Amino acid sequence: MSSTSGVVQRFVVLADHGQFYLQDLDAHGAWMSAHGTDPDLVPAGWTQEANQIHRIGIEPHSIAVGTARSDVVEAMVCAHLTAPVADLDDAEHVVEADLDLPNGVLAVYGPADDVGTERRIQVGPGRYRARVSYLPADAPEVGSNDAEPGEHFLYRIDMWPAGELTGLVVVKQGPNPWAG
Repeated sequence: MSSTSGVVQRFVVLADHGQFYLQDLDAHGAWMSAHGTDPDLVPAGWTQEANQIHRIGIEPHSIAVGTARSDVVEAMVCAHLTAPVADLDDAEHVVEADLDLPNGVLAVYGPADDVGTERRIQVGPGRYRARVSYLPADAPEVGSNDAEPGEHFLYRIDMWPAGELTGLVVVKQGPNPWAG
């Protein structure tokens, strides 16, 4: 990461099934090959608590961001050298989690995206802290389905290098129920 604070990428993604992913594809794929058939693991980390409280699902090398709609949504990934100040005034919900990216490439994609169409962002290998902020927004300019239920949000992902494992923390809890 070369900047102290800056937008790495802003884009729209199809959040099919009300989610999109932030992953180190190779590391997560290797983990899934070894552990993906474990019946005790919930798909994409979507426990009941994740669905209702955190709004993100956690697996090794992966965060599934829950969205308020199964539709085209807008996301923004910002890379930082240190933790930025959280936007608690404008955000409806804010959650942080650790994300290991041993290959140094963050892939952002939706469940319906074809292999190879994911957005790849070079951030450098290591452990990161990822803050997902749910910022109320207008519908994306292209591709949104007006008939789809749920609020529009900009899903802002702030990332910075992290030394120690911190675990999942809800920084600001949004309303419950919250989607659809």
